[in-house]
Amino acid sequence: MSLTTPNSIRKFQRKLYRKAKREPDFRFYSLYDKIYRKDVLNHAYRLVKENGGGPGVDEQTFTDIEAEGLTDWLEDLRVDLKEFTYEPSPLKRVGIEKETGGTRPLSIPTIRDRVAQMAAKLVLEPVFEADFRDQAYGYRPNKSAQGAVKEVHDNLKEGYRHVVDADVAGYFDNIPHDQLLKAVANRVSDGSVLALIKAWLKVPVIEEDDEGNRTYSEGKSSTKGTPQGGVISPLLANIYINRFLKAWEGYGKGEYYDAVLVNYADDFVILSRGNSGARKALEWTEWAMDQMGLELNEDKTHLLFADEEDFDFLGYTFGRDYYRKTGRWYLAAKPSAKSVKSLKKRVKRILGPSNKANWDFVKGELNQLLRGWANYYSYGSRLLAYRSIDQYVYDAISRFIRRRRKISSRATRILQREVVFGDLGVRRLCHKPRG
Repeated sequence: MSLTTPNSIRKFQRKLYRKAKREPDFRFYSLYDKIYRKDVLNHAYRLVKENGGGPGVDEQTFTDIEAEGLTDWLEDLRVDLKEFTYEPSPLKRVGIEKETGGTRPLSIPTIRDRVAQMAAKLVLEPVFEADFRDQAYGYRPNKSAQGAVKEVHDNLKEGYRHVVDADVAGYFDNIPHDQLLKAVANRVSDGSVLALIKAWLKVPVIEEDDEGNRTYSEGKSSTKGTPQGGVISPLLANIYINRFLKAWEGYGKGEYYDAVLVNYADDFVILSRGNSGARKALEWTEWAMDQMGLELNEDKTHLLFADEEDFDFLGYTFGRDYYRKTGRWYLAAKPSAKSVKSLKKRVKRILGPSNKANWDFVKGELNQLLRGWANYYSYGSRLLAYRSIDQYVYDAISRFIRRRRKISSRATRILQREVVFGDLGVRRLCHKPRG
């Protein structure tokens, strides 16, 4: 359950948003003192704790903070911000597994820095929300990836089938600091806020090998990138990509190319009614990205016709599919093969031989994974993916229980589907009978 924003903060945020919406050229010049307000910092801490995550380079956990005294800890942070003695700690570099294989680097701030960033986000987000375009769905209040998926699917069905499947090369790592800070300053002229953001952009990154040896990178000499893993980074990324979206709208490119653009953070597609419009949209996008100090990934960006070729966006595959009973084709949105494969790998890890936890714990972990996946992939044509996952889960649990109970593979009665998805309490995705 998400935390409720206190009324004092909600009223302040609403006031900022209305001011920004009513006066699009107004620059906010006095926001820094709002970041270290007691109610803002207290709520920021609660949000950071709810989001979870491990400690940073100082190894301080939420348990440590609360054992030592949360009130004093927050007051120390407030005083440091107020007296301009606050300095962010280095970032802790970790790798997380990607669906496509390999790892993606995350740079984790300390909890103290995450709380400071969250406080800044609570104050700054309403200002920039007033400027963000409707076609931007990433990391925004009342917006979601599922909304972007539906928007793409709806436009495909409306005839926008010539697609620019775009990929910005290393977007978070390549945002130019000087241009990003100018984009922020267009709305926030408070020098203390800008200095705080600059400090977060210039923080060094610490990477530790298996032997405990540390290496430092980036830091004050860095000129680009907003660290993935920081609380403030998604907002900064949205602020910068909004330059592109504003230009698309301001120059009337949607009308000129008979096209629509759907964006989620650094991921976007352009859908046009004609091949010529799609080609021109791609050419203009390449030019616009160059002006922003970015570039498209040539290997991952391409033109296609959705009636003939599938494409993936936000974990979904869009393209031609067929009704099983009639054989008539339609343009479908369904969980991508990569997403299904990734889920099965995670199920396999939970139900692997090395997991010695009791069944209730294993079941809880497995059901939480399946529930989250199904909640995200609850749109479009999902029946076949659900059936495939149910079969995989059933087979994996059968092997898991046989190992634990030393049951012969011939003794199948105890492992019937009705038992696995009934008595054992495993979540079943597909409740529709075959036929």
